Amino acid sequence: MKKFLWILTATILIALAWYLFIKPSDYTIRFESKISPGAINQTIKLWDQTLDGVTPVTQIGDIYNLSQKVKFNDSIHSYTWEISPMEDSITKVVVGVRDEDHSLANKLKIPFSDTDFEKRSRKTVLDLMENIADHASKFKVTIVGEEDIPEKYLAYVPIKCTQIQKAGGMMKNLSFISQVLLENQVQLNGPPMIQVTKWDMDTDSLEYNFGHPIIRSERLPIDTEIMYKRIFPKRALKAIYNGNYITSDRAWYALLDYAQKNNILVENKPVEVFYNNPNMGGDEMEWKAEIYLPIKESNE
Repeated sequence: MKKFLWILTATILIALAWYLFIKPSDYTIRFESKISPGAINQTIKLWDQTLDGVTPVTQIGDIYNLSQKVKFNDSIHSYTWEISPMEDSITKVVVGVRDEDHSLANKLKIPFSDTDFEKRSRKTVLDLMENIADHASKFKVTIVGEEDIPEKYLAYVPIKCTQIQKAGGMMKNLSFISQVLLENQVQLNGPPMIQVTKWDMDTDSLEYNFGHPIIRSERLPIDTEIMYKRIFPKRALKAIYNGNYITSDRAWYALLDYAQKNNILVENKPVEVFYNNPNMGGDEMEWKAEIYLPIKESNE
């Protein structure tokens, strides 16, 4: 009996020491969402920009782990986000919150009362959950399966920007490319498209080629910023995206999740084909884009 009491006492002391001095968060909040981890990652980053007194959110190794610091009055609260894909297209989010200057006091109070720190943390995370729910209602991704990227000859301009600036880069160059091709009587061969050549998920930066598929001819202008290349057919995972093209990258993340769950090796170089002109307005949920994520060949 005495040995058992010693073991029980030691276990309690170790657990208490871990809780007070080692446990990284003071308070943990959990919730679930029906959009992909990548879409939640991007929503957190955009929401982060609306907060006052915040250091920019950073990724911890991959898109599934984020950290940020937010100032509330005289306190700095750190938020650590763990985003996990589950079955049935459910994503689980675990948020660890820590008061940088009052961590020990919070841990002593939390088991016995509903502190202001807890209330503030819940309200902050609830604001994010509302942002996620609102965002999820504004787009739809439908996974089609495997299909070939269509072969095209592309008149394009290379663009470097962040993911959120992708649509802006397209709109900035669409009129220029269209005007030059029209003036030179170049025949178009399909809707505008982009081919991503580099996607850095740590910095959310892109390099991509944007332009019009065309019929190759001797009339192609060669003294402009427009460049030309052939896109060869390649096996890929395909999705249909409906929504504003600013956030069409949500389909990229959905395809990455699909590939991971089905043990398919892919290249992080999406191809997008756009069937609507945003300048014409209309219901954004009626806008359509085909999204392709190339499958790695066995020898790659």
